[in-house]
Amino acid sequence: MALSLLPRSSHAGSPPTRQHTVKIGNLDIFYREAGPKDGPVVLLLHGFPSSSHMFRSLIPRLADKYRVIAPDYPGFGESAVPPLTSFPYTFEALTDIVDEFTKAVGASRYFLYMQDYGGPVGLRLAVKHPGRVRGLIIQNAVANVEGWNPDVVKSIAPFWQNRNAESEVPVRALLSAETTKFQYTHGATLSERLQPEAWVYDQAKLDRPRVADIQTEILFNYKDNVANYPTWQAYLQAKQPPLLIVWGRNDPFFTLKGVEYFKAQVPAAEVHLYDAGHFALETHAGEIAARMMGFLARHSKSK
Repeated sequence: MALSLLPRSSHAGSPPTRQHTVKIGNLDIFYREAGPKDGPVVLLLHGFPSSSHMFRSLIPRLADKYRVIAPDYPGFGESAVPPLTSFPYTFEALTDIVDEFTKAVGASRYFLYMQDYGGPVGLRLAVKHPGRVRGLIIQNAVANVEGWNPDVVKSIAPFWQNRNAESEVPVRALLSAETTKFQYTHGATLSERLQPEAWVYDQAKLDRPRVADIQTEILFNYKDNVANYPTWQAYLQAKQPPLLIVWGRNDPFFTLKGVEYFKAQVPAAEVHLYDAGHFALETHAGEIAARMMGFLARHSKSK
């Protein structure tokens, strides 16, 4: 797709963000990268319905000292959109792609930034390769049922239990332009910082042929993440990874019980809450970047 749709955010004096595509298997995976090639790697894992585009304001703020890499999953952003008949669109499959991607770009150790879908992808990656993880940054991604807004669970649970045309209705509604905008604007108190191109770009990608069916399949397979919550809990408790939580407190999907859960698993976790929504970076990129820089500096020297 034409990259002219992508706003080029800049940060005074920072290295430019580079756009690349790498072949993973038979799929073209798009990614953004900035910073020194030999710097500690910060791997940014995006949520739904966005892509690496959601990190456009964060990347340049970290790039002076860190190699910042943000891929688009298959079916998202500028990456390939294989049909359901040739790619399973499970979270296990998305994780496998990201795993192979890190090898392709030479990222053998990394800090993981995880938002929304980035949570189940990143936690799978951490369980698979705990020795590669230098630290975790979690932003509005959950690993416990209590962390969900109960109203969201009530609407999606029938779909997971018995997928049919009727139970798909509220799930398909998540793909509408109205809902996409809602995800960005709800709870965003600093509305003057919102960039409308964020939800316009995401919706343009959702409206492509076959993407609605693909996204519905991914949302159905999200139930597998719930089944993995005990595994992720065991990882967090056993490994006690350095953990920074930066969280929009007004998220309509994930509640502060998600934050409390992570803090209970990793008591040394550093927590910062923002008067923001699900996509907190849209309004608080500068504030979050400042917290990240301190966290990254403290833990970049670890072996």
